[in-house]
Amino acid sequence: MKLNLSSQVAVVTGGASGIGRAAAEAFAEEGSPVAIWDVSKAAAETANEIAEATGARVISCVVDVTQQSQIDAALKLTQESLGPVDHLVHAAAIGSGKFGFPFLNLDVEDWPRVIEVNVLGMTRIAHAIAPGMIERERGTMTFIASVAGQIGSPTDPPYSASKAANINFAQCMARDLAKYGVRVNTVCPGMVQTPLNKAVWQAWHDRQPEGERLDYDAWAGEKIRTVVPLGRWQQPSDIASMVVFLASERASQVTGQTINVDGGFVMKG
Repeated sequence: MKLNLSSQVAVVTGGASGIGRAAAEAFAEEGSPVAIWDVSKAAAETANEIAEATGARVISCVVDVTQQSQIDAALKLTQESLGPVDHLVHAAAIGSGKFGFPFLNLDVEDWPRVIEVNVLGMTRIAHAIAPGMIERERGTMTFIASVAGQIGSPTDPPYSASKAANINFAQCMARDLAKYGVRVNTVCPGMVQTPLNKAVWQAWHDRQPEGERLDYDAWAGEKIRTVVPLGRWQQPSDIASMVVFLASERASQVTGQTINVDGGFVMKG
C-alpha cells in the first residue's frame, strides 16, 4: 500500500495468529519493524516467518495481557531491540468458549476471565504504551473490537459486552490523547474465519441435537448468506489493510472512530 510507515515500530498483541498476524504482516510489508506480543509460544515461529517473507525486522515476546510484569518486560525488550513504539495494534482477545444464547445458558462464572483478558488486558496495554506516545507527542493505537460490541450479538454475551467496552474505552482515550497528537481508533470485524470464530461454531455445535448439527463450513456459509450483504467472509487481511491505513498519515484526521470491516453486516442488522 506504500503508506510511508517504514522504520516506524509497531507492536501487535495477539499477533501469532488470525487478525493479529495479518496486521503484523501488513506492517512488515510496509517496512515497519514489528514486535509480536502473544501468549502463545508460536509467536516466535510467526515472527520468523514474517521476517523471512518481508525482510522486515520482527521480534516476538510471550505476553499474557493479564500480567503487568510480562507487558512491562515485553515493552522494555521491544524498545531496546527496535526503538520507541509508534503504533499499537491490540488484537489479543478470548471468548467464553460457550454458546451463550440465551444468556442463561452461561453462568456468572463464565464472565470474569473474558473481562479480565478483553477489558483489563486492553487497559493494561494502554497504560503501558500511552506514556511513551505522550512524551514523544505522536503515535497511533488501534484496537480490534467486533460488530458484536455494537449490536449485542447473543452468541457469546461476555465477549459482546467486552467488545462494547473496548469501543467505549478507545473513545475515551482518543479524547484524552488528542492534544498530544496521539490517535486512537477501533476496527470492528464482522464474519472472519479465525480460531476464535471456529470456537464459537464448536460451542454452538456441541449443544445441538445430533440430527441438527452442521459442519463448520455449512454453518458458516449459512450465516454469511443470512447476515452479510456482500455475501462473503471478511479475511484477516481485510482488517489488516484498514489497520495500517489508520496508522498512516493518510488517516491523520481520523481519531475516536469505530470503523466496521464487516461486509455490511451492521448496516443490515
